[in-house]
Amino acid sequence: MKLKTKLITIFALLASAKLFAANTLSLLESAKNKGMTVYWDSLSETGMIEKAGHQLSFRNGEGIVVLDSLYLQLTDAPEIANNQIMVSQKFLSDAETFFSQKTETPFKVGAILIDPGHGGKDPGALKTYKIGGKSVTIREKDINLKVGKMLYDRLKTAYPDKKIVLTRSSDLFISLGERTEIANSVKVKENEAVLFISIHVNSSLNKSSSGYEVWYLSPNYRRTVIDKSSIASDENALFPILNSMTEEEFTTESIMIAKFIMDGLQAQIGKESTARGIRAEEWFVVKNSNMPAVLVELGFVSNEKEALLMNDDKYLKKATLGIYNGLSAFITHFERSEGFTAIK
Repeated sequence: MKLKTKLITIFALLASAKLFAANTLSLLESAKNKGMTVYWDSLSETGMIEKAGHQLSFRNGEGIVVLDSLYLQLTDAPEIANNQIMVSQKFLSDAETFFSQKTETPFKVGAILIDPGHGGKDPGALKTYKIGGKSVTIREKDINLKVGKMLYDRLKTAYPDKKIVLTRSSDLFISLGERTEIANSVKVKENEAVLFISIHVNSSLNKSSSGYEVWYLSPNYRRTVIDKSSIASDENALFPILNSMTEEEFTTESIMIAKFIMDGLQAQIGKESTARGIRAEEWFVVKNSNMPAVLVELGFVSNEKEALLMNDDKYLKKATLGIYNGLSAFITHFERSEGFTAIK
């Protein structure tokens, strides 16, 4: 996603922008009354408001918002007070004006990258169990590849208009750097987003550990996510703000993807395994990818019961369907459909 700004003199304007207005309103209450949906990540203190096919991204204490992932606009800064997101009447008025506008090219998902973790000389987590009287070694790399290919087939059939890419389609070793390069090299249109889904299996010294979880990159990890050459020379001073806002937007979207996938998995395999929740970490497998990204841990190969489940293709098909349903729900939501509730 690439930001374009119309505000060349933004710093001069920002110096005169109010940090926080005296007469403020609760954003959640006001947005509900105006038919807006609010998403909020308390960890990064960033949020997103949606209405009528538009998105407005904001951050606590900053008077700059991002409109439809494309434009910057100055307004009064939101602020957290008494555990509530408080905004001025100007903030709400600016949002309403924006949401009343029409768009000719709505934002959409243009490509989905599926990354089956490990491969080749790197087996990932593995464990040997007795199955039918024979010793069988269950390898993470094999499970990851099976699920990755099944997910690829489902997405390819459902979304023929989108690029669906596998980082590996065979038992091949690919370094983390190469996986990131593959992800960042995918070309999409200006109004299109790229999603990155990494498939993994867990392991623990505690044999009783079990369950599935979805990870996203911690907002504490800072990185460059936009190409500086795409910013006009007279706007170079804006680069840190543009990059920071884009980073935070990726975090918000990654959390949304993680929640939808977690819900999808719970619906499909929740009776056989345990939901361990959504988690953030700085060592994320593709921490330098320039897009929303999540990592799915399907279960623990170190837990015999769960390992045997993941050795069953029928179970993996159910898990794949859970991931697919979660992605499909996010895509529908992202591409401006209504009807989904905000993340609690």
